[in-house]
Amino acid sequence: MGAGHAHRLYRSGSSPVHALPPHTKLAATFAFVVVMVSTPREAMWAFGAYAVLLGVVAAVARVPAGFLLKRLLIEVPFVAFAVLLPFVAEGERTEVLGMSLSVSGLWGAWNVLAKGTLGVAASVLLASTTELRELLLGLQRLKLPPLLVQIASFMIRYGDLITDEMRRMRIARESRGFEARGVRHWGVLAKSAGALFIRSYERGERVHLAMVSRGYAGVMPVIDEVTASRAQWSYALALPGAALVVCLLGWVL
Repeated sequence: MGAGHAHRLYRSGSSPVHALPPHTKLAATFAFVVVMVSTPREAMWAFGAYAVLLGVVAAVARVPAGFLLKRLLIEVPFVAFAVLLPFVAEGERTEVLGMSLSVSGLWGAWNVLAKGTLGVAASVLLASTTELRELLLGLQRLKLPPLLVQIASFMIRYGDLITDEMRRMRIARESRGFEARGVRHWGVLAKSAGALFIRSYERGERVHLAMVSRGYAGVMPVIDEVTASRAQWSYALALPGAALVVCLLGWVL
């Protein structure tokens, strides 16, 4: 199985993190997120410790702080939601800078911001050190349902083609003097979307027939068998292991 498409989140490198098998990184990231979200929100120091752990991983992977922070902007909608919580939540109120805010809303906002930011940062680090093709191989190695892995593979493989098709259709409309300026032009855009759907569906049918004619029987062949040694598993699980210690301390203290 292959999908030779590089994604914008990936940062090429030869660090020890880049060299880890993809399924070990996937398992480590998932375990870290589970441990992190299980931490009580009152243990504020624990989330600082998690941030330090992710900073260590970023340093080992040679991922610049600017690269990481720029891609954390994806969580801006969640930040906006969290900022509103203290104003709209009910319950006990407290005064902060002359504003009456909900105590439960403040805790909820902190919970969303801390856990959301750390979860996104862990995902960005995973994506920045693992190519898409390797991620798919890792998912397959972890025994995820083959159908889901194949759907993800085709989505990645043909997403650029669909995007390019949309670009050509836009250029064709503009070359004929069309400009979408209001509601009256929505009909043309709807027809373009319908045409794009039909073309994509017909392309999928052709691809499926070509695959069947080459022996496809519901399972994609695995060209590269990815394995991991005990040392590589230990290295990858060091992050969730350290996070588990912090989580337990957070519950005890």
